[in-house]
Order: sequence, then C-alpha cells, then structure tokens
Amino acid sequence: MKLTSFPLIAALAALLFGAQVRAHEFWFAPVTQALKAGSAAELSLYVGEYFDGVLVGFSAPQTASLKHISSAGTRDLRAQVPAQPVASMSVPLSAPGTHLIAYDSQPSQIELPAGRFQAYLHDEGLDFIQKQREAAGAADTPGRERYRRNVKTLFAVGEAPAGPVGQAAAAPEKIYAVRVGHRLELVPLNDPLRMPAGGALGLELLFDGKPLEGALIKAWHRRSGQTLMIRAISSKQGQVSLDLPYAGAWMVSAVHMVPATGVKDIDWDSLWANLSFVVPGRSVGR
Repeated sequence: MKLTSFPLIAALAALLFGAQVRAHEFWFAPVTQALKAGSAAELSLYVGEYFDGVLVGFSAPQTASLKHISSAGTRDLRAQVPAQPVASMSVPLSAPGTHLIAYDSQPSQIELPAGRFQAYLHDEGLDFIQKQREAAGAADTPGRERYRRNVKTLFAVGEAPAGPVGQAAAAPEKIYAVRVGHRLELVPLNDPLRMPAGGALGLELLFDGKPLEGALIKAWHRRSGQTLMIRAISSKQGQVSLDLPYAGAWMVSAVHMVPATGVKDIDWDSLWANLSFVVPGRSVGR
C-alpha cells in the first residue's frame, strides 16, 4: 500500500481546524475515478460541514481499525497506517466488483457550552438527550462528550485488461451489504453503485448490531457549488428509503448518543456513522 506524505503545514491546519469541527461530519472522499483490477484506489478522509471540508489524513494514533473488503476477502490495513499523519493511502485492488473500506476512529473528547451543546443536539436529531439533561437538572451545564467515527465508503472496480490478473471473473457478491461491526453502522439494503439516479436507496441503521429506531439520517450531495441535504427518520426496523435524484458523489450520515459509563469527566458517548459512494450514470432531467 502506497502512502502519500502529509505536509506539515497541512497537518497543522487540519489539527487547528479540527478543534472547530469535531462535532461535524467525517467521511471518506468518494472514489470517483474509473478503476480496474490490478490498479489502486487513493483513499482520503475529510472533516467539515455540508459535505464540504478539509483533509485530515490517516495516522495510527487516531485509527482503531481499517479494513478492505472485496470478493477477494477481508484485508486488515491497520498495521500499515503510519504513526505520523499522511494525506492519503493507496490501496491495491486485485479483484473486480464492489469494494468496501471501513474505518473506525479512536475516541476523542470535546466540551461545549450548554447553549452550543443544546443546539448541536437539536441539529442532529438528539433532542432526547437534552430531555435527559433537563430531567437530571443538568441543562445549563457544559456538554462533555466522547465521540468516535464509524466510516465506510463503497466503490466499483471493473475487470482488468486481458492477462493473468483479469482472467477470473468476480463471483456474485453483496459486498455493499456487509456488516463490518461498527458500533453505529449504516448498511445499504440495495446497491448504491448500481442504482439509477432518481432511484431509492434503502438503508438500515444498526446500533450495537440492532436496528436503531427514531434516528435522523441525512444524505448529502454537492452540485454546482450548492449542497443538497435529504433527511429521514429511521423506522422501528431501523430503516429509511432515500430518493437520490442526482448521479455523482453522495454521503450519508447519522449520529447516536448514550450516557458514558466508567469514565471520569465525560457524560456522553456519541457515535458518528458515515457512508460515501457514487451513484452512476446521468442525473434525472439531464
């Protein structure tokens, strides 16, 4: 796996900017280039708002797990992440078909003033946490939170040119639906890499392996300098159906929060699930 070095100034900028956006989205940049078996995918991580962010890169201290799943099997990439930040990681692709990259971050902490914490809870569909704070007489206290990122991206790889690498065709597979075991996980119910623009994407949200009801799920798409956001609430089965009107890069996100246990000076644990992919073809109406 090839690593792309992270210039010091970029690393410092990411760290400084990260102090402002820790409670915002964190995602894999969707892989938009055409890939063939025998080539490599360039992976990068971003943090920001409204599907617009800054590069944060990879580093071992922040990486709890990093896996590459395809019809060729599952590869654990964690040991290949360097101690110092790198801008991107280049992952070799031996098999055609769907590829899934799953990243799990180490926990980080943040403390927000009461007003900002309440606004953040409302924006993320976590008003039930504010009600718990009010019931405990803690509504006016700072929000002390520990958060983790559970991030996935899907991309397609075509057949290799004629030769030894491309001789074997990929077996039928549903890599897009693999559950990687993230504590909060978005799992597609149909293949976003093969759905038409304007089609419906079914998703299931799992918390500790079980369907999560009543969670706010957002889908994001940037187009002509503007951001489209689609919102839905998960059903009793933890499911939503999202109509995605445009071809191109999409990101889906969800947040869940529970009381923190067994730690000092932390009141809440939050999990941030994210899934990125590219809807193929031409957009509806174009």
